[in-house]
Amino acid sequence: MPVDVLIVAADPLVRDGLAARLEDRPELAVLGRTGPEDATLFVPRAQVVLWDLGPAPEPDLDPLRGLTALGVPVVVLVGRPELAAAGLRAGARGILGRTAPADTLVLGLLAAAGGLIVLDPELLPAAGILRPAGPGEPPEALTPRELKVLSLVADGLSNKEIARRLGISEHTVKFHVNTVMSKLGARSRTEAVVAAARLGLIAI
Repeated sequence: MPVDVLIVAADPLVRDGLAARLEDRPELAVLGRTGPEDATLFVPRAQVVLWDLGPAPEPDLDPLRGLTALGVPVVVLVGRPELAAAGLRAGARGILGRTAPADTLVLGLLAAAGGLIVLDPELLPAAGILRPAGPGEPPEALTPRELKVLSLVADGLSNKEIARRLGISEHTVKFHVNTVMSKLGARSRTEAVVAAARLGLIAI
């Protein structure tokens, strides 16, 4: 069954553009497009929300806070790096760039709908969110693809099974797994899963 996505943006053209980028993706179903003021009307049906903050330097985040307070996972699109921190403080489960490709949007929405946290590593350093690694903290944020691979590792899938599931090569899967282990400071796949679960990146 596809995941029901609500698209929220103040600009109707942006809403239409995002919907066009997600159409024909069997993993997702766009159930509606709306402005920030009416977003809560779709809460009973939306499994995840894609929210565009727009180009304003200081967007109104109250509607976003109201939606995240209801427990709906929201992936926020930002055009300015400094808005990444504001989006997280407002309760967003994911932060991606406004120009993120369709594949990244799909993976990010699926990850957020599954209870994972989605962070664009290119945005976070500029926003001052990433801190030097401490005990139990990853030195870098995981990309949406790395989070997807990690979640499948947590499900017990082998590299070959993950490659088949994602339509990529086994070599690419191995690369992602090694990168995830390095970022999490893990020496094995099991340690990576445990570390990610402790950080709230995956649910096991």
